[in-house]
Amino acid sequence: MSSEARAAVIRVAVVDDHPVFREGTAALLEREPDLNVIGVGSTPDDAVDLVSGPDVPDVLLLDIRLGEDSGLRILESISHRSAVVIFTAYDYPEYVRAALDAGASGFVAKDAPTADLVATIRRAAAGALAFTSRPGQAGMRLSAREVDVVRLVAEGMSNDEVGQRLGITTKAVEGHLGRVFARTGARSRTELAVRAVREGWTALPGV
Repeated sequence: MSSEARAAVIRVAVVDDHPVFREGTAALLEREPDLNVIGVGSTPDDAVDLVSGPDVPDVLLLDIRLGEDSGLRILESISHRSAVVIFTAYDYPEYVRAALDAGASGFVAKDAPTADLVATIRRAAAGALAFTSRPGQAGMRLSAREVDVVRLVAEGMSNDEVGQRLGITTKAVEGHLGRVFARTGARSRTELAVRAVREGWTALPGV
């Protein structure tokens, strides 16, 4: 390989909490002659470490759902170090907008063809935005107040405590939660709280 070809190789890191998916994605990317996977991780802290070390990736593939944490939490703090491409099963318009606002260079769904993922990485490495999904009207939508309520529920507050914090009645809190349960399919406060953190709902701006 010539020195010019070597210079064109894109260094990639993959952060995903599912080991089979993480390693499988890394193996697929390694098949591309211009891509070199230099590191993998499973947590937001791993992502921070990967972009803070001596061999910084040109592109970081970052999942939103990382155990009980969210990749969106650290996106803004790392997007100036590497081009970050959000690679997730949760292809919601709100996530696309939140990722774009926090500095992501790309967003691609996990069910997208491998060719689309590779093209997104190449465009992000070249300094372009590469969003295969765009903010829109479809998908889950939470109002600003619903985001506030979900965030406080995820912190362990009761309906009364949420109402006191937000200056609204307990009945109003119950109404917001009822709509959120219906819209998201969550079956309990615990499931709602876990999903809110794992899927990054509390990091989303209200709409």
